[in-house]
Amino acid sequence: MQNPFYFHGLHEIYRGTGSARSLPRGAVARPAVHRYHGCVSQIDSKTRCPWCLGSEAYIAYHDREWGVPLHEDRALFELLILEGAQAGLSWSTILGKRDHYRKAYDGFDARKIALYDEAKVARLLADAGIVRNRLKIAASIQNAKAFLAVQKEFGSFDSYIWRFVDGRPKQHRRRSMKEVPASTPESDAMSKDLKKRGFKFVGSTICYAFMQASGMVNDHLTACFRHAQVQARR
Repeated sequence: MQNPFYFHGLHEIYRGTGSARSLPRGAVARPAVHRYHGCVSQIDSKTRCPWCLGSEAYIAYHDREWGVPLHEDRALFELLILEGAQAGLSWSTILGKRDHYRKAYDGFDARKIALYDEAKVARLLADAGIVRNRLKIAASIQNAKAFLAVQKEFGSFDSYIWRFVDGRPKQHRRRSMKEVPASTPESDAMSKDLKKRGFKFVGSTICYAFMQASGMVNDHLTACFRHAQVQARR
């Protein structure tokens, strides 16, 4: 395991409990059991999911982005690529590199990425602003091609990907982080179908991470102030 609280789907260990859970990437594990049920921030006294309180960047990500229903194709493609880039790393690494990824990857324009050649791959491999992993870079190019094929078949990637939750966010009422799974039957189905269509780095845990981040599921804890806000944005 790369870090203690690895977000968006991959298993990590709660220090002090010895149990594997699916936790937000980059969150800092703490042994106090009461933290499973949400924590009151000392910044503004709001109750939040405990995983986000490790830094201001995580709080901002939690409060503004995580779990908000996402339907714009380019944003969905960006998230899919970043989820794959994050595999084996902490989300803090990816979040810190996200702005540079957008520059290096032409604003996540799938049409441009699908045409990347060896010269472009070489430049990406030399770019310290992204994760310099040849397999992940190759996967991003392949995923761009598969993404465009899905758009052609379904009219939009949004129309395709939201089918796995019947077009509406699944509203969960999880009271503790112990209740958050690493994967679900829906993420299993998504992973299987994406792989069949040629996508790479789309295992079920990565797919569930994608579902959490894109608002296909509402996994904010019920005690978190964002649960009701996200639920209202179906």
